[in-house]
Amino acid sequence: MFTGIVETTGRVGAVEVLARTRRIRIDVEGWEGALSEGDSVAVDGACLTAVALHPGGFAVDVIGTTLERTIAGTYTPGHRVNLERALRMGDRLDGHLVQGHVDGIGHLIQIVQEGEFWLMDVEVPGEILDVTVVHGSIAINGVSLTVSELPAPGVCRIGLIPYTYEHTNLGSLRGGDPVNIEGDMIGKFVARVLETRGAVPRRQGEDAP
Repeated sequence: MFTGIVETTGRVGAVEVLARTRRIRIDVEGWEGALSEGDSVAVDGACLTAVALHPGGFAVDVIGTTLERTIAGTYTPGHRVNLERALRMGDRLDGHLVQGHVDGIGHLIQIVQEGEFWLMDVEVPGEILDVTVVHGSIAINGVSLTVSELPAPGVCRIGLIPYTYEHTNLGSLRGGDPVNIEGDMIGKFVARVLETRGAVPRRQGEDAP
């Protein structure tokens, strides 16, 4: 479990393509001794396991399902990633409850500066938009954010303060870039309960409960 409060950013150091997986080396400053093998780390919001440690970083293995559902399959050396270690029981919860289970990939439409802050419009898959409400929570590339508006069908608008813009990889995104999105966990549970009770229809292609 995570909070969506990014601790730092790192860089993809290398991508090794194996038979059925990819091993991705993440370089990060200041984390010496902060991780052990087997620890969970949110990399752009996707919960991954540190399978090996190296001076100045760690490595993760990414399997087919994760490659399909997240942006990890697009990583190349030098790519900047948001990093957060798993939440410990008793820690202060500053963001919102984030599982690290990415629901789908969205795409940045635009980031526009408005005085001292930025407005970010993101194209969001329908199944995530269904559990998204104005002033509710959403995680984009692992960053806990508040939904400002739903200005158009399939579009979520977020306000970014300067700290978030500068200290995460959101500020380096450009129009069309893919992003990991995790919908609000409470919204997903509510939607599932309503679905099983027949209050809302299933989307085409979904399995019956």
